[in-house]
Amino acid sequence: MKTLPRDSLFWAPRVLCVLFAAFISLFALDVFEGNQGIWRTTIALLLHLIPTAVLLALLAITWRWELVGAVAFPALGALYIIMAWGRFSWLVYAIIAGPLFLAGGLFLANWRRNVRRLRRSNT
Repeated sequence: MKTLPRDSLFWAPRVLCVLFAAFISLFALDVFEGNQGIWRTTIALLLHLIPTAVLLALLAITWRWELVGAVAFPALGALYIIMAWGRFSWLVYAIIAGPLFLAGGLFLANWRRNVRRLRRSNT
């Protein structure tokens, strides 16, 4: 069995987070359906983009400290499931929380690989 190239495990969770942030941002487009005026529409758009800003800020922190992402992204997924429990079908939970759990697992895998590599280089 071939091993993954070193860079793919580094980039996979980061690219996944950026793509997921773009996906979540699509839900903010519903503010343009009504006739609320420019200021109310702008404020509504900014409010709808708060989850995207949180994800991107967390990604910026996680870019350097992967263990933070290994804990925080699954925690966000669990928080979403807890807050929205019973409102949607299981598929919605899988689509929204699934990438967060996957990103957390990928960050954890990359962090563990880096720790092992550091231990080997110190001995």
